[in-house]
Amino acid sequence: MTSTRGRVAALLGALAVVAGTTLATPALASTGPGTGTGTGTGTTPGTGITGQAPCPDAPELTCGTLTVPLDHRGATPGTLDLRVAVTGTTRAPKGDLLFLTGGPGQPGVPGMDRIAARLEPVLKDYRLVMFDQRGTGRGALRCPGLQEDMGSSDLAVPRKQSIADCAAALGPNARFYSTADTVADIDLLRRALGDRRLTLDGVSYGTVVAERYALAHPAHVARLVLDSVAPRQGFDPLDLAALPSTARVLRAACQATGCTTDPAADLAATVRRYGNGAQLLSALTGYEFIDPDYGAVPEILHEAAAGRPAKLQDFFDLVHREVDAASAEELSQGLHSATLCADSRFPWGTTDTPVEGRAAALERTRQRLTAEQTWPYDPATATGLGSLLVCLDWPRTPVPPMPSEHRRLPDVPVLLLGGDRDLATPYELMDEYAEFAHHPRIVIVPGAAHSVQNRAANPAGRQAVYDFLLK
Repeated sequence: MTSTRGRVAALLGALAVVAGTTLATPALASTGPGTGTGTGTGTTPGTGITGQAPCPDAPELTCGTLTVPLDHRGATPGTLDLRVAVTGTTRAPKGDLLFLTGGPGQPGVPGMDRIAARLEPVLKDYRLVMFDQRGTGRGALRCPGLQEDMGSSDLAVPRKQSIADCAAALGPNARFYSTADTVADIDLLRRALGDRRLTLDGVSYGTVVAERYALAHPAHVARLVLDSVAPRQGFDPLDLAALPSTARVLRAACQATGCTTDPAADLAATVRRYGNGAQLLSALTGYEFIDPDYGAVPEILHEAAAGRPAKLQDFFDLVHREVDAASAEELSQGLHSATLCADSRFPWGTTDTPVEGRAAALERTRQRLTAEQTWPYDPATATGLGSLLVCLDWPRTPVPPMPSEHRRLPDVPVLLLGGDRDLATPYELMDEYAEFAHHPRIVIVPGAAHSVQNRAANPAGRQAVYDFLLK
């Protein structure tokens, strides 16, 4: 959602102004030795942040460790140590700003200095906090085969053996890596920081975490920034927002660069000719990180549609090499798979559905999908995407309850931010968030792809965040 996905106005909605001040303490709360067990260091879970010291790679920041239960329900013993980093502002007037990374599977602490630079204009008013969510960074869940096959992609198709090996390696503890578990970790982090309320800034999958936290703990949220919003109910295994939005994105980029072909029509012809829709969607989604104008893509698609696929294969190789290749410390595919399989609703039900019968249910879904839902791809693309296939073969596992799809976000200011070139989380997805937020502000940045605050050349999105947070 790096990964893991309309309104054509640049600014819509109104900005609510009801928000209290977060209570921040002068330093990270800390504890002495405790009685934790399992994978932790021996501190009592959730009672503070230990080992505070300058971060090794960024001494202007403070790093520490939050110890949390492996199982927040208490039935399975064990603890996890999560790295935490904060900026030096100890009495920020607006309290703590928790920045949530994407994936699922990306750590937070390694990118802290870069995000701090992006958010520098607000850091006199906020103390910035980032942490490595469970199963990421130094504590990454490791599945070497799946990591090699998928890297940082949601969509690349893995080998069946890699899926089986990953599920076996993680075993029954895979069920403790859902978004609900991360939400519970965040509330322990909030308490350890000494906060009554947090301001949350989530990107991609981070928007799902921020939304779920706001629904679970509405009294502890001051305001929300949701950048490159994922579907409200989490990962869409069929990616039915990204499939049709590809035509809009490619045609807009083509118009901006003066190309003379119709890349959407050529994409449809290429899918018909080669049956490679899943590989195309994966590559196009990755390529937006290289060039949000998709400058080389129209020619590549035009030649492939005409039966000359050499440049297309080079394109696939480029994206795999330059974008998708990632270590578990950069984006853990083990965590990615465990979370999506625990969280998501599939054509066959949930991961608690017996494995037998899942494939038949998926095939029935493929037969019901229409060209309107999937063009310029085909129904086989929607049912052949990588993370969907991982969960198709994932062992039967208990899953946490989902929030009601009808629950609204708490009545706090909400900024929805997206780019008009984003295929991973197309801006059409902001509509459903807007319906469940109170007086949201919506900003769509022209020419921007995924992760507007961090990557967009156009500064309009970052300025919108500054204005929103400092209001």
